[in-house]
Amino acid sequence: MKVKIFFLVFTVSVNLGLFAQGSPDYGGGLKVKFDEEGKKYLRIISWAQVQANYADNAADDKASTTFQLRRARVLLFSQISPKFMIVTHFGLNSLNAETMHATGKGDGAQIFMHDAWGQYNINEKLTIGAGLHYYNGISRLNSQSTLNIMTLDNNRQSWSTLGLSDQFARHLGIFAKGELGKLQYQVSVNDAITNGLDNRTPVMNGQAVYGGKRLLGSKEAGKTFSGYLSYNIWDKESFLLPYKVGSYVGTKKVLNVGVGYFTHPNGSVFSDQNGDLKGENVNLMAMDIFCDTPIGSKGAAITGYAVWENNDYGKDYLFNAYGSGQMLYTHIGYLVPGAKEKTRFQPYVSYLKHTYHATDDSKKRLGIGANAYFSGHNSKLTIEYANEKMGDADYNTLSLQAMIYL
Repeated sequence: MKVKIFFLVFTVSVNLGLFAQGSPDYGGGLKVKFDEEGKKYLRIISWAQVQANYADNAADDKASTTFQLRRARVLLFSQISPKFMIVTHFGLNSLNAETMHATGKGDGAQIFMHDAWGQYNINEKLTIGAGLHYYNGISRLNSQSTLNIMTLDNNRQSWSTLGLSDQFARHLGIFAKGELGKLQYQVSVNDAITNGLDNRTPVMNGQAVYGGKRLLGSKEAGKTFSGYLSYNIWDKESFLLPYKVGSYVGTKKVLNVGVGYFTHPNGSVFSDQNGDLKGENVNLMAMDIFCDTPIGSKGAAITGYAVWENNDYGKDYLFNAYGSGQMLYTHIGYLVPGAKEKTRFQPYVSYLKHTYHATDDSKKRLGIGANAYFSGHNSKLTIEYANEKMGDADYNTLSLQAMIYL
């Protein structure tokens, strides 16, 4: 990879709200109380992330440096009693020179709804809700929070249904969640999106296409079903909202094992030798483990995660980041010893291998990076080098990202 000096990265972010992993400055954020006890309240969270990315494609010897507004979001959640809650989340993603619009009216420049759901807490063992929600199945990373990812970004393939059956990793439907001792669970039944990213037409005896609802109709392919269960071996994680923490920066001792699934009957379509369209079930399942724990008495900590995922999107399915086959992903980070009120450093490494039924070529990605925490996740700088290979494609990327949320 050609060497390039990154000379400027700037981010503006104001986060008023929920999480405070490792920050000595951040308290409860902005909580607007509607009664003296604080049982009726509104919380507001907003954040933004800006990147500078240097990409080098070894296949065509082309390189470029670009800037990107990776995320700009606002999250609101409120309750009038402990029994009821409403969550609203909106923003935009990946705004760059190619997706900007002269007057801000293009698709890539638009703010859109990420989440909008209401829920009713029957008791601590059961909460039910409905709307555009993030209570996904499959794995921890399929419900990853973007406020506290340990690596530069989430493993893209782990958002396993994004744009295929849902809107930006959110489904429209009903869900149930709860805690049974140290076991936490979430399950959902949802409507599948009609106009997904995969708008291809099936080819006779070719690969399956993820377009069951579009091509076969709602009766045949209208619903999806998902769930995820995790067992908290050490400290119990908060389960107020579905967004999974990426790193606690040494503030908790967590060891969780999880298993999850996603199924979409007739979600994909295959054209047989007569040209007739046949529905194929989409079945995804995964097992994962997450560990985040302090080490010693000087503030050091280890964060580790591993997931194995078996994906069946249909016969020889391969489309963008998705494909029928198996995926193994892992990352590990080490928080260097230091005082909580000082700048903290956390080098990390990540690795992905994805094999596919449709090709002998596997996708491999190696990421090596480091976080500088100025105030926990509320103010941090991340640098990461990544190499991604599949067949003749060989991409190298060096990224610098800054984020602040208050």
